[in-house]
Amino acid sequence: MKRTVFRNRWLPYLLVLPQVVVTLVFFFWPAFGSLRLALYRTSPFGDRLIFAGLDNYTRLLGSGEYLQSAVNSFVFAFGVTFGGLTASLGLAVLANQKIRGLAIYRTALLWPYGIAPAVAGIIWLFIFHPAYGVLPYVLAAVGSFQFNWLLEGWVAMLMLITAAVWKQLGYNIAFFLAGLQSIPTSVLEAAQVDGADPVRRFWRVVFPLLSPITFFLFVLNMVFSFFETFGLVHAVTQGGPGHATEILVYKAYNDGFVNQQLGTSAAQSVILMVVVIGLTMLQFRYAEKRVTY
Repeated sequence: MKRTVFRNRWLPYLLVLPQVVVTLVFFFWPAFGSLRLALYRTSPFGDRLIFAGLDNYTRLLGSGEYLQSAVNSFVFAFGVTFGGLTASLGLAVLANQKIRGLAIYRTALLWPYGIAPAVAGIIWLFIFHPAYGVLPYVLAAVGSFQFNWLLEGWVAMLMLITAAVWKQLGYNIAFFLAGLQSIPTSVLEAAQVDGADPVRRFWRVVFPLLSPITFFLFVLNMVFSFFETFGLVHAVTQGGPGHATEILVYKAYNDGFVNQQLGTSAAQSVILMVVVIGLTMLQFRYAEKRVTY
C-alpha cells in the first residue's frame, strides 16, 4: 500500500480542522451545556435558573410517564433496527439479481434516503391519516373498514416504525448491495459444487461475509432510531395518541421547548446520551465477537 507523505507537516492538521471544529461546536459544546443545565431548574416565571443538584434526575427516574417514554423508545428502536435491517437485506438480495430494468429498481429503492425525516413523515401521513389518507379511503370504499389509527396506540407505533424503516431503507440497501457485490463468485461456486442449495449458501457463506456491514448498520440504525427520528414523530403523531408514541427524544423536546422545563429536558438529554453510549459499548463488547472480518 502506497503511503501518502505531506510536504507540509501542518497540512494534515489543517485538513481535519473543519471536522474538529464542527464536532466541538455541534456536539461537545451542547453536551457540556446539557450537563450543566441538568443541575438547575427554571423559576416559575422562566427568568432565572435555580440550582437543584441531582433533583431533575431523581424526579425523572421516579416518573411513570418518563419510564413509559423510555419503553416506547426501546420498542421503537427494536422495530426500526431489526425490521429495517431484515427488510433491507431481503431487498438488497433481490436488487443484486440480474434482471431487466435493474437500474430503475435500485434507484427506486435508494431514493427514500434522500428525503428528510419530516418530509417522510408527511408522505406517510397522506397515506394513513384517517381523515384524508389514501389507505383509509380505499379500505372504507372496498370493505367499509374504518381505519382510525389515532385511537389505537400500538397501531400508531407500528406505522411510525414502518415510516422510519422506509426512511432508512435506501441507506441500508446501498451498503448491503455493495457488500453482496464484493463477495467473490468463486466462493459461491465452490459452495455450489459442494452441494449447498441457495438457502444454505446464503446463511453459511453470504451472511457471515456480510457480518461487518450488518454490525455497522446495526449500530447506525440504533443511533438513528434514538436520535434522528424527531422530525418523523413530530410530523406524524406528535407523540400521540395519548403518549403512546412519545419516545425519549420527543419528550425532551416537549419538556424543554413546550413546557419550558429546561433543567428536566437537559437531564433527559444526558440520560438519553448515556443510554445510547452504553448500548453501543455493549454491541462492541458482545455482538462484534460474532463478526467475521
